[in-house]
Amino acid sequence: MSNVLRPALSLIVLMSLITGVAYPLVVTGVAQVAFPAQANGSLVYDASGKVRGSALIAQSFTGDEWFQSRPSAGAFATVASGASNFAPSNPALATRVKEDAAKLANASQEPIPMALLTTSGSGLDPHLSPEAVAWQAGRVAAARQLPLDKVQALIDANTQRPLIGPPVVNVLALNMSLNQLPSAPRNAQL
Repeated sequence: MSNVLRPALSLIVLMSLITGVAYPLVVTGVAQVAFPAQANGSLVYDASGKVRGSALIAQSFTGDEWFQSRPSAGAFATVASGASNFAPSNPALATRVKEDAAKLANASQEPIPMALLTTSGSGLDPHLSPEAVAWQAGRVAAARQLPLDKVQALIDANTQRPLIGPPVVNVLALNMSLNQLPSAPRNAQL
């Protein structure tokens, strides 16, 4: 019996050390050397060096002076990332969308872009389409007492055009750029 048990236990210990200790340490070391920013969470820092968020995770912004992110099924908590999994016929989904639309609605504007009413698959997508961001530009410009063309120029400057896929705007990066403008209201600091 010990002829079978001893090699089996030795193999379990050896494989546990290789896959549970050595491999993660090697991968972490390579990532820290080759991609240090990404390996540490793609953190976004302000001018004073304070962490303001991650470029990969959406966060909530409140107030008319900020561009709003997509809704989150998990209230922007990373432990609850994921979609709500409500079917289109689910009354809870229809109620949430109607409530969000009522909060965003403005009689003088075009219809609300779907990206501002629907959650992403992860519930934490930090990007919006340039159209969804431009839809909010009038509200942000009015709240900050800025010319609309200046806000639109900021949107254009923060629009990323990936090699594959449509153009996107990172809402955190856009709001940080907005915060750098000299006319930012005192109560509108990130």
